[in-house]
Amino acid sequence: MSGFQVRGWCPDAWRPMAAGDGLLVRVKPRLARLTRAQLLGLCEAALIHGNGLIDLTSRGNLQIRGVAEAGWRALVERLIALDLVDPDPETEKRRNILVAPDWQAGDDTHRIAGDLLAQLDALPILPGKMGFVIDAGPVPLLADAPGDFRIERAPEGLLLLRADGRVTGAPVAVGEEAAALVRLARWFVESGGTAAGRMARYAAPLPDWADGGAVLAAPAKPLPPGQHPLGAFLGAPFGQLDAALLADALPVDARGVRITPWRSVLVEGADLHAVGLITDATDPLLRADACVGAPACPQASVETRTLARRLAPLVSGRLHVSGCAKGCARAQAADVVVTGRDGRFDLAFGARAGAPPAHAGLTPDALLALFGTD
Repeated sequence: MSGFQVRGWCPDAWRPMAAGDGLLVRVKPRLARLTRAQLLGLCEAALIHGNGLIDLTSRGNLQIRGVAEAGWRALVERLIALDLVDPDPETEKRRNILVAPDWQAGDDTHRIAGDLLAQLDALPILPGKMGFVIDAGPVPLLADAPGDFRIERAPEGLLLLRADGRVTGAPVAVGEEAAALVRLARWFVESGGTAAGRMARYAAPLPDWADGGAVLAAPAKPLPPGQHPLGAFLGAPFGQLDAALLADALPVDARGVRITPWRSVLVEGADLHAVGLITDATDPLLRADACVGAPACPQASVETRTLARRLAPLVSGRLHVSGCAKGCARAQAADVVVTGRDGRFDLAFGARAGAPPAHAGLTPDALLALFGTD
């Protein structure tokens, strides 16, 4: 895997990232949506060229795991044929757009996303982790989702342009939203923001046209598993899908599948249907974050997800089990955080992965015993 060892950036199909189980190849579906045919084609590609596991990311993207370096190019060609990857690497690199997954054809989110996709060539080259958020539904859903340049809703219904890290936004005229996003991205680069890497870390005063005092509408909670007017939301434990199970069980009446930033999928036009996914909004695994762990990640010294499955029902709040101190599965603090270190586990409360532990060097059994199991 010597050709793909670079880290510290977000991979895409043209720039995969090496992991312990092979290359990670990221797929960024337009509007976070795949048709039924595209999803079945993606599952087939994951089984032929990868290990059959597909990750859901916090940016509404997919990652095919376990791809051999020798088969990477054939996989990319297959994804291009499915219209899931752009044949131009630079265009693919610019297409970092997160949309509220409950959009409907012709609404503001759908319209603005389409406008921005049409203007990708006008975007400057941005640092790899930067992206756009279009959260223009009646109620904001993506307040906690990552994104640097944002279109959101004000309480009175106006659409706002907001730079991440700023509490308020500037009203933007209908039809001008995508152009405003492009303009803000250009300002970021031209004013020296690239050195900061992210909008929230860039302290320069915004230009007057982007520095508004309009407050955002109160956000709603992420949509939970269950029926929805558009179909059915289904949760994926730890954000991972099994391609074989998904392809076999995808309902024939499913018009398409949308990827959410909450480790779930929306199956359009279908009733609740279990495909190794979560249908119960009270399932404790919905409150658990766990990275892939060892041996799939070379940074991890411990297996994570078996422990997380056992521990989740015992934790009343948010649980994070991390294979190492990097905390890739969850950047925020969790009520209970378990961090792998030298083959054992450190336990902390109300903290991020790697925080000073309340209990250190625990075996899995010793850790579980602290929560009342034998």
